[in-house]
Amino acid sequence: MDIKTASIQDVKDISRIQASSWKTAYKGIIPQEYLDNLKDDFWVPAFEKWISDHTITSKLIYEGDKAIGCIAYGKSRDSSLPDWGEIVSIYVLPEYFGRGYGKQLLESAINDMHCQGFENIYLWVLEDNTRAHKFYKKHGFLESEDRITCEISGKELIDFRFIHHIEK
Repeated sequence: MDIKTASIQDVKDISRIQASSWKTAYKGIIPQEYLDNLKDDFWVPAFEKWISDHTITSKLIYEGDKAIGCIAYGKSRDSSLPDWGEIVSIYVLPEYFGRGYGKQLLESAINDMHCQGFENIYLWVLEDNTRAHKFYKKHGFLESEDRITCEISGKELIDFRFIHHIEK
């Protein structure tokens, strides 16, 4: 198992991992029609921009030579939390759920953000994603009072902000 910083050449793998994970992790949460039509290359443009602009760091975790998970993080995109770090996304291929790969990606990102001087980080979790709520709480994140809503295929979804204080 290796964790490597992603480059522009890795954006198709990142996008494929995210799309595959969404189709399993968000079943029953996000409208099925949306998940059924989600393309493997959906996130390619976003990651090309983020990686080339150095606004987001992305890492991939490998089993052998196969990329099986990814994480994206960096300086907060929320102007109300300018000194915070943010985990933008973390996904693992469904067949690798529950094997510790997410934990390793999360720990790697938290360590990087600590080295970059961040003391606090946050991420957003869909209200109905109880598996993710348990995962983040197990790894030291606390649910805050902050909520945002978004809409996907006509369904309103609520995201909860989870926060984590990095120990010095």
